[in-house]
Amino acid sequence: MTKFRKLNRPTGHRMSMLRTMVSQLVKHERIETTVAKAKEVRRLADNMVQLGKEGTLSAARSAAAFVRGDDVIHKLFTELAYRYKDRAGGYTRVLRTRIRVGDAAPMAYIEFVDRENELRQSKPPTPQPPQRAPLDPWTKSRLSRQFAQPKEDKSSESEG
Repeated sequence: MTKFRKLNRPTGHRMSMLRTMVSQLVKHERIETTVAKAKEVRRLADNMVQLGKEGTLSAARSAAAFVRGDDVIHKLFTELAYRYKDRAGGYTRVLRTRIRVGDAAPMAYIEFVDRENELRQSKPPTPQPPQRAPLDPWTKSRLSRQFAQPKEDKSSESEG
């Protein structure tokens, strides 16, 4: 069973709130909420973008069963699917902003990465390390040659 935050709400209220927040995040591409809710929305929003990238009828029906609004589904399967076609994951970012005045709850922005008007620019992809040739187990390494004693010829000792 998957672990998730209960957010101090009954199941129906929690799921309704998260569905609405994911739909608003897709629609506006940035929302401000508490840190705990943002972490839950991030998990669900990444799943919705993954369904959008998949692009099948089954994925469209699964997304339509979760998010609210035809415009949101259309944006998932066209704009966001095209934007993240080369990205393997991590479509959203959570940025902590302030402490809320009324109850001192930590607030955060959750936004999609690689979009206009980002609060923080996304990091460039890390370059892949160069490919090394596979090691041959029968050859000695430079280190062992450097520190190992040179082999003495047994034939020269027996002659003398």
